Order: sequence, then structure tokens, then C-alpha cells
Amino acid sequence: MQWRKMKTAIINLGCKVNQCECDSLMSRLKALGDEVTDELVFADRYIINTCAVTKEAERKSRQYVGKAKKMNPRAKIYVIGCAAEKNAEQFTLKEVSFVSGTAGKEEVLSFSDGVAVQPLPTEYEMMAEGETNRARHFVKIEDGCNNFCSYCIIPYLRGRCRSRDIESIVAECEHACASTDEIVLTGINITSYGQDIGTSLVELISRLSHLSARIRLGSIEASLITEEFLDAVEEAGNVCPHFHLSLQSGSDEVLRAMNRHYTTQQYFEKVEMIRRRFPAAAITTDIIVGFPAEGEEQFEQTLLFAKKVAFSDIHVFPYSRRSGTAAYPLGSLDPKVVKDRTDRLICLRDELKRSYESAFVGMELEVIPESTDGMFAEGYSENYIRVYLPDREYTLGRKIKAMIDGERADGLVSK
Repeated sequence: MQWRKMKTAIINLGCKVNQCECDSLMSRLKALGDEVTDELVFADRYIINTCAVTKEAERKSRQYVGKAKKMNPRAKIYVIGCAAEKNAEQFTLKEVSFVSGTAGKEEVLSFSDGVAVQPLPTEYEMMAEGETNRARHFVKIEDGCNNFCSYCIIPYLRGRCRSRDIESIVAECEHACASTDEIVLTGINITSYGQDIGTSLVELISRLSHLSARIRLGSIEASLITEEFLDAVEEAGNVCPHFHLSLQSGSDEVLRAMNRHYTTQQYFEKVEMIRRRFPAAAITTDIIVGFPAEGEEQFEQTLLFAKKVAFSDIHVFPYSRRSGTAAYPLGSLDPKVVKDRTDRLICLRDELKRSYESAFVGMELEVIPESTDGMFAEGYSENYIRVYLPDREYTLGRKIKAMIDGERADGLVSK
């Protein structure tokens, strides 16, 4: 087909993996000479990369079709991603030109019409190296998940773990160092990286140890924490002292019902293992509130365990019932109970976060400025604390040393 330059808005509604895929699509379109944006503005066409991890995410995905059509009633709309993989029919509206799922996402750039949800791939699908204006560079290293936690729909929508070739990861990371001092390794379950292609995350970390940029790991499972893994992190010297260890519940009973393959004692032993090597490391996590097997006693166990670990931050998620998962037949708890527990856990999270961050007042942290508003620049330290910097001339994406002078409600302040 003859190419006509147009303006395309690529909207990401999902995780960092979705964001990497959107960056790849943007890169391809820019190479063709199109004007591309990642904002919901007036455009000739819209690509909406959807999410289905919760009911709310799926609802927002549908909602953005209407928002795009309202922005430009004559625009073409193309829907891809997890929500379309889960239920393509919800997007087969007169407003939508094309619907596909999680496989073959670059094929949306043919800008054809119809529904083309493909079978889930068995090998990693390479996409073009993404282009981004963000201060940090996200690198997708794998797709899919083998865990099949009872609450999670994603393995059914993304398929089993498929790892990216290690050489292509190293090449992209080396290229990214020209524009950033932080590279984030991301995937659906990076703990499983390499198991299908004869390598491992330990090997990848070692292969990236020569980079000038610091390396931040995405969410990992407690099972990854071994002496061998920590040896690799310590020897590399450029891996951020920030470990996002997915927990989900502090109750062993609930963990069994979730099909999570560890106990709270085993998890805590992994945390202690990290802190023996990296005493000041940030330990962050995810916790689901209101899983059907969670009674008040089990929730109290979660609160006590969070205090015991002393997390530096907690991502709190109310349970979202997803059809097609093993937990779906268990139903849902009273929404008022879930909200009350969510609020209580958020209060504890804020308390733990303040306690962790306050210990760094009077210390020097390595910060990468990401944005500025004319009064402050802000960015994150190596241990993932938001730091506000006096508004001077900074190169966004480049490391600086910052002396911490005080606290704010949502982070620390530098002199």
C-alpha cells in the first residue's frame, strides 16, 4: 500500500511490558515519517494497547475507545493487547476498525480492518527497538508466565514464558546508555528469564555489568533470591539496591489458595538474605486485599507480616475477580470490607514508607532527574525513593549526587 504520513496516537493502558511494546510501535511509525504521540490528543488514528489485569483496567480500555472517537470522530481506531485477547467482541464496535490480541502486535501497523486475534506464540516475538522521551529506558526481556496463580488471568492472555535472546538485550542496553543512566529490565515474569533458552537472569546481569547505566530489576519472585543471584548482583556493581519481591498476602492459608509456592517464613528468609548483603536496600512488594480466602484473621496476619518485613513501599490492590481463573468460582468479599482493609493497609504502607525514607536524611543519594516543573526537578534514587531537587540545570536521565536535606509527604528533598 502507498504510505501517507499521518498523526498517530498510541495509548498504553497497561504495564511496563505494554509500554515497551508501545515504544516499539512509535519507533516504527517515526521511521516511516509519521507524527506520533503517546497522548490522547487529536490524531488521524489511535492505537490502544489494552489491559485486562483487573475489571477496572478492562473497563478503562473500553472507555478509551469512546474518548478517542470523541477526540476525532473521523479517526480510525485500532485495539490490541490483553483486554482484546480476553474478549475481542467487546471491541467489535462500529467505532473500531481493527482488533487483535497480544500476539503479532506490530501487524497493527498494516492498518487493515477486521478482527485478527492470533494464537499465542511459543517463542519470543521480537519487536523494533523502542524510542522514548522518558528519562529511564525500559527493556523487555521476556513475555508470558508459567505460574498460573489462582487470581491471575495474564498467563491465559500472554501465554507461557518466552525469553528474548540475550545478545539482543545487551545490544539494546548498550544503545540506551547513550541517552540514559538507568535501564529497567521488565517482563511479565522476569524471574523465569532464560529457562526456556538455556540461560538465566544471573547470566544476563553478569553480561550487563560493563554498562555505565545503572540496572533496575522489575518485579521478581522470592524464589529468585539465592546466594548465586546475590553474588551476581554484588559483582556487577551497577544493579540498583531495590528488590520488588511480589508477596500478595502475609497469610500462609491465603498464599496456598492463591497458588503461590512459598510460605511467609520462606519469603522472610529471602528478605534477610538480601539485607545481609545490602542492608539499606529497598524491599518493595505487591499485596492483594480481599482475596476470597482472606478473613479478618488472615488480613491481620498480612498487616503483621508487612511490619515484620518493614517494606519500603507496598503496591496495594483490591482483589479483582477475573472469569477464567481458578479463583473465579470462589466469588468476592463484601466491597465495604475490601475497602476498609485496603484503607488500613495503605495507612500502614505510608507509615513504613516514611520510616524507611527518613533514615536517609543527611545522607547522599544517587538520583536521576526525570522531570522539572520550574520549582523542583524530581527523580528517583538508586533505592527507589522519590527525591525533589532544587530547580537548577540538570540533564534529565543522567545521574547526580544529591545531599538529602529533609522529607516531603511523597519523598525526600535535596539541598
